Amino acid sequence: MKQQLNGSEIVIECLKEQGVDTVFGYPGGTILNIYDALYKHEEIKHYLTSHEQGAAHAADGYARATGKVGVCFATSGPGATNLVTGIATAYMDSVPLVAITANVGVSLLGKDTFQEIDIAGVVMPITKYSVIVKDIKDLAPTIRRAFKIAKSGRPGPVLVDITKDVTAAMYDYEPEKPAKIKAVTETIKDSDLKAAAKLIEKAEKPYILVGGGVTISGAAKELRAFAEKVNAPVCDTLMGKGCFDGNDPLYTGMIGMHGTKTSNYGVTKCDLLIVVGARFSDRVTGDAKKFASNAKIIHIDIDPAEINKNVIVDSSVVGDAKAILKKLTQMIEKKNNKEWIAEIKAMKKQYQSCYPKDVLTGPNVISRIYSLTKGDAVITTDVGQHQMWAAQCFKYDEPRKLLTSGGLGTMGYGLGACIGAKVACPEKTVINIAGDGCFRMNMNEIATASRYNIPIIQVVINNHVLGMVRQWQTLFYGKRYSNTVLNDSVDFVKVSEGLGATAFKVTTLKEFDSAFKKALKSNKPVVIDVQIAEDDKVWPMVPGGKPIDSCFDETDL
Repeated sequence: MKQQLNGSEIVIECLKEQGVDTVFGYPGGTILNIYDALYKHEEIKHYLTSHEQGAAHAADGYARATGKVGVCFATSGPGATNLVTGIATAYMDSVPLVAITANVGVSLLGKDTFQEIDIAGVVMPITKYSVIVKDIKDLAPTIRRAFKIAKSGRPGPVLVDITKDVTAAMYDYEPEKPAKIKAVTETIKDSDLKAAAKLIEKAEKPYILVGGGVTISGAAKELRAFAEKVNAPVCDTLMGKGCFDGNDPLYTGMIGMHGTKTSNYGVTKCDLLIVVGARFSDRVTGDAKKFASNAKIIHIDIDPAEINKNVIVDSSVVGDAKAILKKLTQMIEKKNNKEWIAEIKAMKKQYQSCYPKDVLTGPNVISRIYSLTKGDAVITTDVGQHQMWAAQCFKYDEPRKLLTSGGLGTMGYGLGACIGAKVACPEKTVINIAGDGCFRMNMNEIATASRYNIPIIQVVINNHVLGMVRQWQTLFYGKRYSNTVLNDSVDFVKVSEGLGATAFKVTTLKEFDSAFKKALKSNKPVVIDVQIAEDDKVWPMVPGGKPIDSCFDETDL
C-alpha cells in the first residue's frame, strides 16, 4: 500500500524491509533527518559508538558473527571518511555491510561546502558498489539494490550516500519483499567437476586447504563429508578457522607465514592440493612460484577473478562452495591414503608447539581462555602477535567463532567487532584479544560497551612494544627498535575504569585465571591487562617472500 513519506522515513522503512534490527553509527548535521526518523522507530536499535570507525567495525563484527548484513550510519565529511578503514576491512574479507552516509544538498555539491566530500568516489575501490542518491525517486530502489549486492555472490560492503534535501523530500513509498539471494550454481560446469574428480582419484597424497569462502557459503558440514571421503589432511587460512574442527585428527593447523610446520611441509610434499574458498594470499603462499610445487592444484571459488590470479592452478570449479563440495563428494570413491595419513600424523607428533608452559605468555593466556570457556566463545582479535596466538592456541570447532581482520590487517578492529558480535549474539561469551598497541587505537569503544552495558571481555596482551614489528626488527633488522617501544605511563586499568569498565592487571597465570573467571560471571564489560615479556615471539615463522617450507622456530635458531 502506497503512502507519502519523506526520504528519511523511506530509509528506515527500507531497512525494516531488509530485516535490519541493529544499526551502529554517529549523528551529524547532514544525517540529522535520518536520525530524527530513527527516533520514532524503537524496533531498530541504534548503538552510538565513540568513533565512526568503531561503528564500521561493529557492523562488520555483527555481520561476521551472524552472516547477516551489518549496517552503519555516518554524517558527511569526516564522519563519512572515518568509516573508510572499516569499509576496507570488510571489503578485503568479503563481509556484507551497508554503510549509509548523508551529504550536503544537491545545490551545494561541488562547491567545497562545509563537511562536503565525495565519499562515494572515495570508497569506490573498496566497495562492491557505491552511489550518491540525488533524487528522491531513486532512494528506495537504491537501498534495496545495496542490500542485494552486499549479500550476493562473494559478499562485500556497499555505500549509499544521500543528499540532505533527498532525506527531507516527500515521495510515494510502497513496501517490497527483499530480493531472494540464490546460491551461485549456474557457473558450476560438469566438465570442471569431472576434471577435479579425476585428479582426486589419481592422487596419493591429497591435501585440503580451507578459506573463508567455506564460512560464507555455510559449507562446513559438506567440507567434513568431503574430507572424510577423500581421507585427506586439512589445513586452513586465518579466515577459514572453524570451518573444519580444530580437534579433528585430520586437521593440521593453519598454513602460511605463522602456520604449523606440519601444514607448511605437508602442502609442500602433497601431490594434490584442493583449495576451497581461499584466494592464495601472500601470507598463505610465501613465494607463490614455489607454493605446492610438487602438487596439482584444484581451486574451488565463487569469484572467477581469483582463479589463476596469484597461483596458476590445474583445475578449477567456479561457484558456491557448498553446492560444489556436495556434487564432488557424490562423484568420488572413498579413498584410503593410509601411508600419507600416517606420514602426516608422524609430522604432527614431531612438530608440536615449542612455546614454554606454565608461565604468563600470550600462547598460554589463549590456552587458558580456551580451557576456561571450554571452547564455547566467540573470539575477536586485533592484528599482530596476539592475533596469531589466538589463531594457533584456541581450537575453533565451528565457523564464525574467530572474527579477525585478515586481508587488511586492521589494528583497532577487534573491540568494535567484539561489541557488534556481542550485540548480535547476546547469549554467547564474546572476547576481544588485543595487543597494547592495538588497544590504544580504539580503546575509546570501551565507553560504548559501558554505555549500553554490553558484557564483553577485553584481554590486552601487553608487552609494552609493538610486538610483531619488534619481532621482525629482532630477526631481520639487527635489533634496531625504531619507534616500537611503548613503555610509557599509560595505565590501561585506570583508563578502562574511567571509561566505565571493571579492570584487572595480571602478572601470573594464576592471577589471569582468577580475573578471567570473574569476567565470565560479570554482567558488565571487563578489561584484563596481561603483562607479558617484551620479546615473546610467534612461532613458527616464514621470512617474507620465502617458500612456506622455509619456516623456522626457536628450536631451529
